[in-house]
Formats: sequence, C-alpha cells, structure tokens
Amino acid sequence: MGKIQLLSLKMALKDGQSFNADKKGLNMSLIGIIANPASGKDIRRLVAYSSVFDNQEKIRIVRRVLLGLQTAGIHQIAYMPDYHGIVERALDGLQVNLSAERLQFNTKADQRDSIKAAQLLAQQGAGCIVTLGGDGTNRVVAKGADQVPILPLSTGTNNVFPYMIEGTVAGLAAGLIGTGKVSRKEGTFQSTRLEVIIENKVVDIALVDAVVTTDVFIGSRAIWKMDKIRQIFLNRASPANIGFSSIGGMLRSIAPDEPFSMALELGKNGRSVTAPIAPGIIEEVLIENMQLMTAGEEMDIAFTPCVVALDGEREVEIKRKQKAAIRLSADGPMVVDVSRTMAVAMKKKIFAPAA
Repeated sequence: MGKIQLLSLKMALKDGQSFNADKKGLNMSLIGIIANPASGKDIRRLVAYSSVFDNQEKIRIVRRVLLGLQTAGIHQIAYMPDYHGIVERALDGLQVNLSAERLQFNTKADQRDSIKAAQLLAQQGAGCIVTLGGDGTNRVVAKGADQVPILPLSTGTNNVFPYMIEGTVAGLAAGLIGTGKVSRKEGTFQSTRLEVIIENKVVDIALVDAVVTTDVFIGSRAIWKMDKIRQIFLNRASPANIGFSSIGGMLRSIAPDEPFSMALELGKNGRSVTAPIAPGIIEEVLIENMQLMTAGEEMDIAFTPCVVALDGEREVEIKRKQKAAIRLSADGPMVVDVSRTMAVAMKKKIFAPAA
C-alpha cells in the first residue's frame, strides 16, 4: 500500500475499544469512510433512466478524498469493510502518509454494515464520517452516527441528501471539520428527520421522504409507481431536486436546515403538479391536500394496511387497524456544509497564510 502506515493490533478498531494513540507531533483526529458498494445499482436502472455508478469510480473518488484529508491535516482513517474492497483498492499504491484501519466486525453485505460501521466510528470519537452512497445509504448511517458530522457524497439513485461535489474538496472539508480548524458551529448544521411511529413507538426514520403506498408487502424495495402512493411526507423540498422531494418543491421549498416538513395527500380530485420523480421520468401528480408540520408535530398515516417507503425504499409494513403516524424531529444527523466550511477556511486563511 505504498507509504500507508497500518495501525498496530493494539490500535485496531473493535467494539468498545478506544482510539487514543499518542504520536507526538501528529494530529490524531480520526475520519471515517463508509463507501456502499451496492449504491447506484438498484432496480431503477431498469424502470427509469438512471446511470449505473460502478465501484471503480467510487475507488477513484475515495482516492481524491484521501488526498484532500491529508492536505487538511488528517493522519488517521478507519473504514467500513465491503465485498469489493473499495477503500483498500483506493489506498493501494496511493502516496499518502495516512494510518488506515479496517473496522472489525462480522459483515452482512447489507445495510446493517453501514449502521455498525457508523456506530463504531461514533464510539471511537471520529471527527467526521465521509459517506459514498445515496439517500438510502445515508439514512442507515445516520442511525448509527449519533452526533458525528456526516459528509455525504452522492453515488446513489435519487440523491437529495448527499452532495454532487468533487471528492478532493470533500476531503478538504471533512479534514477541516475533523481537525477542528473549522468548528462544527461554523461548518455544520443539524438536519431534521422524519420518524415512523407505530403504536406510539418510533420504528424507523427517513432523512428526505416517507411515502405511504397501498402495497401490503415490501417486495422489491425501490419505489417508483405513483399509482400506489397515497401520502408523501417531506422534510426537504426543492423544484431542482429529483424524486418525491421535487413534487413538494413545486409547491414550496424546504431547505435542509429548515425546521419544517410537508405532508401531501394524493387523490383523483387534486391539484395537478408535474415533477421529475426519477431520472428521465416526469409525471403529473394530483395533490388533494398540503400541510406544513413543525418540529415535534405528527400526522396520522391515513391508509392501512400499507407499506411506508423511506428515502426511496420500502421499509415498514403497517397492518390493518394499526395506529401509525409520521413525526418531524429536530434530532436529525449533523451534516457538513461543504461550501460554508470552505468559505470559513478562506476567511481564516487556512490554505493561504500570510507571508
């Protein structure tokens, strides 16, 4: 792996073990990397016009992230293991002075790996987690990340939560937050989240949209057929987005850091809204009712039995006569604002010190 320094066994990241090496002269901030090898490959490549985002491109992105991290002063990373070896291949032959460690846990090759990796990184006090994936990837990372800031890079299908931004810049921004050169107050914000409540218990979350469908079973996870949708809950909305967020965005914008969400009820007698619901697919949707919710408010799921899709994938089955609702919570993940972080770095002259 070129000049990469592997941490010794006593520094291996294991459940419950602290990450506290003391190497004089080095900034010991830890950055996590969670690269989802399955993102960008779901069924929407068959039913829409989505591009396939292959793992070779993810490897190239991770290389650029690593170079940015090193320039920002990071010396240690820890990463989620995956069946394609994305981070290992990115490290191979790369001339960087980084200590790297593969997180140690039994992988399942599904979303549980991302949750577990985020939990371990939070336990080890990571300064930031860089993710490669779509809305679905970041939803599960947020479950385990606690208050560790997430810098989400877009490599998925319907990408509203993650950024379409160059990996080099992402690495610089993550490194600035991880080292504290740009504080969390200066360079991050706390997103809201949508909570699925069944019988007064939170059973799951969404970061962008929760969609109520007439399906009875989960089946294929990806959702794209509008004729099965009855309610849409959004905590981000923009006419420039793709997916369900664009539907609400044609009516009202909700910025990522705004403490509001939108509840839409669809029906045959509703107002016509035309929106890009998937790459290359633009449809007319009929909205019978639109309401705004503030943090702490909840709204009943009015159709049962049903399946609730979270950030584009069917996840939660609700049985007939079960009491269920969607609630807006202010306790969403901490997110790195890349543009703001780099602007602060410019004002502080971090990369352009006075002569």
